[in-house]
Amino acid sequence: MPVLTAHDLHKSFGPQTILDGVSVTIRTGERVGLVGLNGAGKSTLARILAGVEQPDSGTISRRRGAEIGVLSQDPVFEPSDTARDVVLAGLSAWHAAKARHDEVSRALAAGTGDAEALLAEQTEAAADVERLGGWDMMHRVDAIIGHVGVTRPDAPMSVLSGGDRRRVALARLLVSRPALAVLDEPSNHLDVETVEWLERYLVEEHPGALLLITHDRYLLDRVVERTLEIDKGKVYSYDGGYEEYLEQKSERLALEARTESNRQNFLRTELEWLRRQPKARTGKQKARIQRAETTKAAPPPKAERTAQLSVESVRTGKTILELKKLGLAVDGKWLVRGLDFSLTKGERVGVVGRNGTGKTTMLRAILGQLDAGGDGAGGPTMEGEVVLGKNTSVAYFDQHRSGLDLDKSIFENIAGTHTRVEVGGRSMDVRSYLERFLFDPNKARQPVGSLSGGERARVALAKMLTQSVNVIILDEPTNDLDVMTLAALEEMLIELDGSALVVTHDRWFLNRVATSILAFEGGGRVVRYAGNYDAYREQRAHAAAEADARGAADAARAAKAQAAEPRPAQAQAKAAKAGGAGGAPKLTYAERSELEGIVGRIDEAEQQVRELEAKLADPTLYASRGAEVAGLLSDLDRAKQEAARLVSRWEELETKREAAGKG
Repeated sequence: MPVLTAHDLHKSFGPQTILDGVSVTIRTGERVGLVGLNGAGKSTLARILAGVEQPDSGTISRRRGAEIGVLSQDPVFEPSDTARDVVLAGLSAWHAAKARHDEVSRALAAGTGDAEALLAEQTEAAADVERLGGWDMMHRVDAIIGHVGVTRPDAPMSVLSGGDRRRVALARLLVSRPALAVLDEPSNHLDVETVEWLERYLVEEHPGALLLITHDRYLLDRVVERTLEIDKGKVYSYDGGYEEYLEQKSERLALEARTESNRQNFLRTELEWLRRQPKARTGKQKARIQRAETTKAAPPPKAERTAQLSVESVRTGKTILELKKLGLAVDGKWLVRGLDFSLTKGERVGVVGRNGTGKTTMLRAILGQLDAGGDGAGGPTMEGEVVLGKNTSVAYFDQHRSGLDLDKSIFENIAGTHTRVEVGGRSMDVRSYLERFLFDPNKARQPVGSLSGGERARVALAKMLTQSVNVIILDEPTNDLDVMTLAALEEMLIELDGSALVVTHDRWFLNRVATSILAFEGGGRVVRYAGNYDAYREQRAHAAAEADARGAADAARAAKAQAAEPRPAQAQAKAAKAGGAGGAPKLTYAERSELEGIVGRIDEAEQQVRELEAKLADPTLYASRGAEVAGLLSDLDRAKQEAARLVSRWEELETKREAAGKG
């Protein structure tokens, strides 16, 4: 059953057509993704479907009584409301259903009214309460507030950052459990762990339909059942998540290319025939001429536009970047302590960790924006040393895009008063340069403040990439960027003749780009892991499993030792039974042979562990042979288990030998 049906929607802003005859249906409980280039109209379509904005023409039918919740990119709140107040406001439908249930229950208890009708209404109200979250909603509210990362639920909205306000808005929408949730870039400002929780929640617990607008390709691939793409005012529908969308879009573009090729072949054949014919033509000939002219007049399909990102690299020296015993603290709390880290040429290090653990603060230290000892005004405190090489040249992409002047045009932000820009040692027309970033020439004079978040991000990229550098530092580069631009950015970093540090929550991006992961694990602990994001997750899982196994083994040994400890009255009898006249049991011939060769076997097992660890620490493995990582991690796990088993067996045999010798 449809929760929403839109037919023949049109929307324009001045001369620019955003929606050109768009029709969309979203069914009850359906998970739908919406993708497209920045500025293509994703947010506009979402607002129209939700009733926040009106189309120029077209119709929208919404199921009666169906609540539609919207997470916008810039939510607005009353400044005096606390975060908890805002989230609880999302429970209005739940409060209404519970109040109706309570009222009917009182009427039934008092024996007033039609009992059968009251029972039916009570059942309906109870079903609504269950659908909207159950009877213990306060517990659910507190859990969701914690999961999305709202750390100050009782603070007024006026003091919260933009990211905090977005998290509060997300929590309010999730607790409201609407019939249709419209989420516009929900993963922005969330750390990786929170994005993974949101992914699980949307798959396992969200009961209603979903329209998900996001650049997070993992989120799209794992949550949605159908993907809509908005392109040049039209909407195309594809079954499945992001991977299926790519496959089906490729097939559609190939079909369009074949159709255009057939059209061109037909035109060549008809033109050759027309040139050979005499002036006087029959009616049948005239029909053929008309068919050829109609085919010739049909416009060819527009070529797919993609961003073309590149950076001019400069030569690096022996030292690129080193952190020596780096410590970072805010308000007396150490975020980083004793960090030693070096960046070498060709490395692309992904930086992950919960919000507030110090990732951006570390970038500020690297960029020289922090002084050792702090600024004396309650700002970050720094200890240790940051060493940049003599030839190190850094380009920085700020997550807040603070290097842009919102009052100036795209053109002015890139080139100032000049008409040309230096890129890679050669001069380019500014408009031609901006076309690489998917900006139409007629948009170059548009103020940056009027652009969407993704378009501003592309302006910031265009400005950054006019530099010649050998180190690129990106702080949350994936926020707001469309998937096509993200793919172009990934390719640029993979081909970079230099090094990169990337703070991001985008797991797909990290898997494609990162050669190692620097994980901020809290409590001042920062750990470097070899490989991309999936390899990092596997290594952490292996480490956790090993820690659990060690704990279980220690507990088992302690319990066994305690159980085996003889009571005083039994000690003498047990010793006599085990070793004749009070002696300990001796090693058998097989055990003596095993003990003689076991040290060599231990050396071989430990050597295999070292070799596998060396392979996994090689950055080129993840850049060119990523498919081998999972197998190597499994081999490493087995090698560690075998080494541990051999050491345990050696200890057992050696203990028995020594006991026999003493006996």
